[in-house]
Amino acid sequence: MGLLVFIPHSTEERNMQVQDIMTSNPVCCGGNTTIQEAAKLMAERSIGALPVLNDAGEPMGIVTDRDICCGAVAEGKSGDTAVSEVMSTDVLTTSPEEDVSSCCNKMEERQVRRAVVTDGEGKCCGMVAQADVAREAQGAETADLVQKVSQPEGRSGCC
Repeated sequence: MGLLVFIPHSTEERNMQVQDIMTSNPVCCGGNTTIQEAAKLMAERSIGALPVLNDAGEPMGIVTDRDICCGAVAEGKSGDTAVSEVMSTDVLTTSPEEDVSSCCNKMEERQVRRAVVTDGEGKCCGMVAQADVAREAQGAETADLVQKVSQPEGRSGCC
């Protein structure tokens, strides 16, 4: 008869960190990438946003499918328009070691669905999105994030 060993669960489990749920090495682009190239990348990879990086690999913005549709196409801009003209420059960043709950709080406060994950040198190393939280985090945390990020900002519609 074999020996049965009981290993108790730690009473002090670490909180889930951003690195546990983030997408590592996300598809990115530069500020001179055209909105047509960015849209193609998003369509090919089934993603809704691209971090926009400077030459050092640091985030300088984020461009979303919504930015392209509502901020460029709706305004009659051509496909050759640089993403730097339509991207959001107020990028929420987080570190891989940050607790998911802390990251969610920042996303709620800023009412954003995505954060760019940066390493110790400030370079993009990942992305964490509302969908990542929904897949991996606990139910109450997910519901709270979705509710607070989705609250109206005082403007309606996309354009």
